[in-house]
Amino acid sequence: MAKRLIPLAAMEAILKNAGAARVGDDAKGQLKNILETIAEDVATNAVKIAKHAGRKTVKASDIKIASKY
Repeated sequence: MAKRLIPLAAMEAILKNAGAARVGDDAKGQLKNILETIAEDVATNAVKIAKHAGRKTVKASDIKIASKY
């Protein structure tokens, strides 16, 4: 079973906020997988940025910079 970092209910809420009347389980799962992949990439880059700055703590500014890669 895959690790569940982001709840499927959150994916449904995002899709409904975007205007979907109904959301299939496969759509929730696919959005979850994509967002977790993107989040992991941003987090990895943010850690590298913090280390490069000589810090152990990842700051919001690191996340913001990392999200632009």
